[in-house]
Amino acid sequence: MKLASYLISGKPGYGVMHEEGIIDLYAHFGSKYPDLKSMISNPDVLALAKEYKADPVIPFNSITFLPVIPNPNKILCVGMNYKEKRKEFSATENAPTLFTRFSDSQIGHLQNVIKPAYTKEFDYEGELAVIIGKPCYRVKAAEAYQYIAGYSCYMDGSARDWQYEWFTAGKNWLNTGAFGPYLTTVDEVPELEDLSIQTILNGQRVQHDFLGNMVYKVPNIIEYISTFTPLAPGDVIITGSPGGVGKKRNPPLFLQPGDKIEVIIDKIGHLTNTIANE
Repeated sequence: MKLASYLISGKPGYGVMHEEGIIDLYAHFGSKYPDLKSMISNPDVLALAKEYKADPVIPFNSITFLPVIPNPNKILCVGMNYKEKRKEFSATENAPTLFTRFSDSQIGHLQNVIKPAYTKEFDYEGELAVIIGKPCYRVKAAEAYQYIAGYSCYMDGSARDWQYEWFTAGKNWLNTGAFGPYLTTVDEVPELEDLSIQTILNGQRVQHDFLGNMVYKVPNIIEYISTFTPLAPGDVIITGSPGGVGKKRNPPLFLQPGDKIEVIIDKIGHLTNTIANE
């Protein structure tokens, strides 16, 4: 099942994606579960959602996509998590490199990613996003999958000339993190290891790898993070991008207004955005 958050007539909603449009789940569950974050916390409601396939659908052209989870309590990001990326940046850390993103830095599918006026080095990073579905604290890697609601695509736009010695300032400009189009529930993605992830810039593939080449796998990341901080339904973990970022190309390749940027992950989604000036 694929679940999206959106605006319709200026009001927020969420629903199930179908070829013809979206089934509005907010109409059924909104009085008790006002957003997707609260809805995915109840596995019984998730099961019920699959039964509404016969409902009228909302045409895609009637909605504005929001970030999959518009209001996560936590967005935790893993840096330097693919072998080729570590080579590019000469990374030597022996534990996951973590930083945070703020929820107001995110935008949805088909929305403009905004190039900050203060950067000349706005870079792309295509990543797998993991959305937590159950309260999660000090869990072992072997148990981690049962705490995942699903997966999505993420374009972690990065102002490289603002990262300095750490990442936070380069990662939290408004409307620089694209998140979507939807959450693909974990039952539709039984194995991550063989799935391809790629980033496409103006029709050219600039990043490509397989999720199995993560240095720290998804279950190990959840174990590590949940050791020091509790995770809640709707929390998001962004798992790092492959090699091929613009900063390390010769010559460098940075995002410019008008560019089309896409993140494609097998079985999970196809996120598309356009770059615009602040």
